[in-house]
Amino acid sequence: MGIQRIESVIYSVDDLDTCARFFTDLGLAPRERGPEHAVFATLIGQTLHLRTGAATEGLPPSVEPGNNTIREVVWGAETEEDLAGFVAAVGADREVTRDDDGVFHSVDETGFGVGLTVAGPSGYEPAGQRAANTTGHVSRWNEALHSVGEVRPLRMCHVALNIPKAGREEAVAFYVDRLGFIPTDIVKPMGVFMRVPGDADQHNFLLCHRPDKASVNHVSFEVPGFDDVIEGGNAMIEKGWQEARRLGRHTVGSNVFRFVHSPAGGRVELAADMDRVDDTYGPNVHETAPPHHIWTLRTSRDA
Repeated sequence: MGIQRIESVIYSVDDLDTCARFFTDLGLAPRERGPEHAVFATLIGQTLHLRTGAATEGLPPSVEPGNNTIREVVWGAETEEDLAGFVAAVGADREVTRDDDGVFHSVDETGFGVGLTVAGPSGYEPAGQRAANTTGHVSRWNEALHSVGEVRPLRMCHVALNIPKAGREEAVAFYVDRLGFIPTDIVKPMGVFMRVPGDADQHNFLLCHRPDKASVNHVSFEVPGFDDVIEGGNAMIEKGWQEARRLGRHTVGSNVFRFVHSPAGGRVELAADMDRVDDTYGPNVHETAPPHHIWTLRTSRDA
């Protein structure tokens, strides 16, 4: 029961063509394109929206200077009954509107848009992992590996937003108390990692504390495996996009990561092999921030 997944992420942008090319290069499937909007989809059917000009009308105001930012994250509930309960909880002290598609819209404590709908179906059929070999455990016989080819994100697995430190408890409580998000790792100097009841990822949402600003941090896209993270990042660099962090593996969540700067605002992350957790996990309270990563790629060629 409860929230199942990220359903949609909506950006406002200045340069629609450049941003559309970025997400096409990332491997998302184009769904719609007009003079002032573009829609893309992940393999499980989530949608990413780019809007400019008049197409941004009706969105919450940008929480940061400029237009290139996330304006709304839409969350998918399991049932209509769940949805009605979430709409009532959000609407207890703020306006909630409903659009022609039946999606409800409001804002959180920071001003980011919050959308609510019933989660759509996923028609994705997993193809399985690339078999790995190690002494004592051989999974692949008489078969050489090849490039993974075009990397296609399976899903948007989490969104990270920056929020001001002032009011951070209220910002987290909005999602926990009204929408049923589950805190997993509370890093007091840095932020709060949360998951939704319908997903086993260590986090689907992260509110990062910043001294005095709100902004988009990143959207993370799960890909099938380690090779996809590397090859997908390589492909983005070959197409002219700028890497934001070295290849590495996070400490909190354990996923392999590669970040690329996004012209739509913030960054995107290619991620694989995140920790899966259940209701016995956490919340873990960290008085000091753990290291950002277990490892990142180093090479003597840097010198």
